[in-house]
Amino acid sequence: MKNMKKIKFLICIIIAGVLTSCNDYFDINKNTNQATAASAALILPQALTTTASVLNQFNSYGMQIGGYAANAGGYGGFNETVSYAYTPNNYSNLWSITYDNLNDYQFMINSTVGNDANIYYSAVAKIMKAHDYQLLVDAYNDIPYSDALLGANNLTPSYDNAATIYASLAGLLDEAIAEINKGESATIAPDAITANDVVFAGNMTSWKKLANTLKLKLMIRAKGKATFANTSFDAAGFLTADALINPVYRRDINKQNPAWESWAFTGGGTTGAKSWIPTTYVMDFYDGYKLSDPGRGKALYYQFPGTGTNRLGVEGEGIPKSPDGSFWYPGSARTQATAGAATGALKGPDAGYPLFTAAESYFLQAEAVVVGGFGVAGTAKALFESGIKASFTYLYTLPDKTVSGNPTADAATYITNNADARVQFDLATTTPEKVEAIITQKYIALNMVHSHEGWNEYRRTGYPTQSGNTAHSTFASFASQSSRADKLPSRIQYPTSEGQYNGGNLPTGISTFTSLIFWAK
Repeated sequence: MKNMKKIKFLICIIIAGVLTSCNDYFDINKNTNQATAASAALILPQALTTTASVLNQFNSYGMQIGGYAANAGGYGGFNETVSYAYTPNNYSNLWSITYDNLNDYQFMINSTVGNDANIYYSAVAKIMKAHDYQLLVDAYNDIPYSDALLGANNLTPSYDNAATIYASLAGLLDEAIAEINKGESATIAPDAITANDVVFAGNMTSWKKLANTLKLKLMIRAKGKATFANTSFDAAGFLTADALINPVYRRDINKQNPAWESWAFTGGGTTGAKSWIPTTYVMDFYDGYKLSDPGRGKALYYQFPGTGTNRLGVEGEGIPKSPDGSFWYPGSARTQATAGAATGALKGPDAGYPLFTAAESYFLQAEAVVVGGFGVAGTAKALFESGIKASFTYLYTLPDKTVSGNPTADAATYITNNADARVQFDLATTTPEKVEAIITQKYIALNMVHSHEGWNEYRRTGYPTQSGNTAHSTFASFASQSSRADKLPSRIQYPTSEGQYNGGNLPTGISTFTSLIFWAK
């Protein structure tokens, strides 16, 4: 494969689908043309930073397909984005950037074998390897796995069965937890990793919680479709706080939070993407049409509830314009030099990028309790409501981690004021109704945070419900060419590079409308 030929020692921030040059801020070596002394310690902060850019691109992909955003009106070039007749060129950057990131984690694993002093680096790399591979499986289904990441030793890796990969990733997470436990039992201090860990600053208990939470997601998503050798979880439990990537982002060229760079302002001073606005479908969850949620609506959107909505490919409805023309950033300061320190999904150029949110963790746990068979403690209702509260808390939190407003009170008001089974858990009396409530709330919580996961969960469960063909009842494009009942795609295509460099192994007969990810309905 084109992007598996060698380990990269220079990692760049990927912004809005364009690979930009990096300066010394994120360099591993002073000489960018010669890798001289790469080590796990040097690779880790750059690899984690690149994971933020990976997630930013997956979020944009999920936002566009999964009903969170639409054409702002008057913008051309949407083509397959609204027809869903995807070609291998659509979203192909997801493949390349993720495999490049995986090469870095694999280098860390290879370079720490048998070296207990670096056991925590190995564990973190394995956790992140599992994280990245799940992203790829969820987008493409069968992918190169067992023969991948071998560099020049295998440039044409075979494709593995997606369900088998899921089971292997769970095992990889178990290995990582075992390594952390071994290091802790041997009283190996995490001091060496602390300065290079731009997520948890060396807190290995938090890494175990992330590993448990990722494993739970694998098991829930593949329930009944993959066999897991070990279905238990480490005593550390699951994430209860947001896991954020932050290599000290700041307002400067190539140094900003990648979401800010894409959607608000570039480091060079130009405005970010303005061709997308919130869909009618998603705004209905805030403005009272489906549910009333003024707290998160105001935290997310500029001039809510008058933000303005649109449908894919349809001319606009007169969205109120901010002075710079951006459509949804909620802050009061609206220039490149002053914008930031705001609530919502963007927050500011210095905000940490979410690796995994507490809200998603709680909703996973709630579903595990409802469905049963996962050994997760707690009551579904309490976990569900904790997920809602965690969503409010994340959106209300500013880049400096102070909280604006009262998310706990507003979450309670939200639950009280919406006499709806998708909000008040006691009104959901059957298992399908409970799952619908959980997935609907997860869809809302992931809006412009991890939109790809909202899209994944829709394909897995069919929630939030689609019905009819109006802007309020479905997020399918009016220009859709899909043959599916919901008029949505089922997946994207493998990238052109795979046909060029690994065509002998590339799966054939892949349809955007009929080929399913193994866990999908």
